[in-house]
Amino acid sequence: MNYHVGVISGDGIGPEIVNEAKKVLDKIGEKYGHTFEYEEILMGGCSIDATGVPLTDHAIEQAKAADAVLMGSIGGNTSTSPWYRLEPSLRPEAGLLKLRKSLNLFANLRPAYLYEELKAACPLRDEIIGEGFDMVIMRELTGGLYFGERKTEEVNGKLTATDTLTYSEDEIRRIAVKGFDIAMKRRKKVTSVDKANVLDSSRLWRKVVEEVAKDYPEVSYEHMLVDNCAMQLVNNPAQFDVILTENMFGDILSDEASMVTGSIGMLSSASMNDTKSGLYEPSHGSAPDIAGQDIANPIATILSAAMMLRYSFDLDKEADAVEAAVKQVLKDGYRTVDIMPKETEKKSAFTQVGCKKMGDLIAERV
Repeated sequence: MNYHVGVISGDGIGPEIVNEAKKVLDKIGEKYGHTFEYEEILMGGCSIDATGVPLTDHAIEQAKAADAVLMGSIGGNTSTSPWYRLEPSLRPEAGLLKLRKSLNLFANLRPAYLYEELKAACPLRDEIIGEGFDMVIMRELTGGLYFGERKTEEVNGKLTATDTLTYSEDEIRRIAVKGFDIAMKRRKKVTSVDKANVLDSSRLWRKVVEEVAKDYPEVSYEHMLVDNCAMQLVNNPAQFDVILTENMFGDILSDEASMVTGSIGMLSSASMNDTKSGLYEPSHGSAPDIAGQDIANPIATILSAAMMLRYSFDLDKEADAVEAAVKQVLKDGYRTVDIMPKETEKKSAFTQVGCKKMGDLIAERV
């Protein structure tokens, strides 16, 4: 098969980590008989330098025409970069927000997986970690409190702020369908998180999720209040497969889940719409302080490419091969500097490698 991949290399370490992801994708293509055609798309600081804006209309059309978009990272040092002397609508991150809106990327999918080889970095006790955990947070990305009507006004002589949390049943239904679809590719369990004991929006959320669940008889599902879910993530994370939730709850829970893995350099993510297209990117930033030094960790971007294979292209076997290759490289003792043990006595058991070498090692094991 032939796939047209839009590539946003972006800023900072973005070009370095994207190159390694492309290297692994090309190895997948060679092994499984696929061709990946890459089209560079300018976004972020590099687009500001070239065009004066963080995202052009032409770049949006390129992204829409691609089968999926793979992104490195955008932005720079907020205290020293000239990009951050511009008004907010012209800064690098404004391009990402505009792209999400233009592509209608309403579903954010962030895995939280604990690698056996990185258990020591997990802040949880061994008896809680057990055999490890493997979950994804499915977060609604374009509705809820963050996008509702807001105002600050004087009421009876006091400043009063109001934020409105609004969800329609259609908005809930489409994210629920995404969540159950993802569960069908995993262990077939959905935990729908809400605050239905207090909020009308959550009671509607729960009602629609129950309706959607009827179309997925193979998937078991449960409802869980958000405060309980936050507790369970640090008490028994292995119980979760797919956590389905609204925008603000998902924002908070996904950060909590990522923290218990112990390393943000390993975390992939995807933002998806109601087609097979999507935007795939690492969860970390552009790290301008280490750009060009060949020390960045490309694994999160490589795992994001694996998500692209699985969810946009339905190439599950190929995605499995990439994920297995990453595990094998870690098992073989190779580490980039960010995931090397800090204790001197433990470092001798591992081999520190740079960004390019890590990409080579993973590609070799595909």
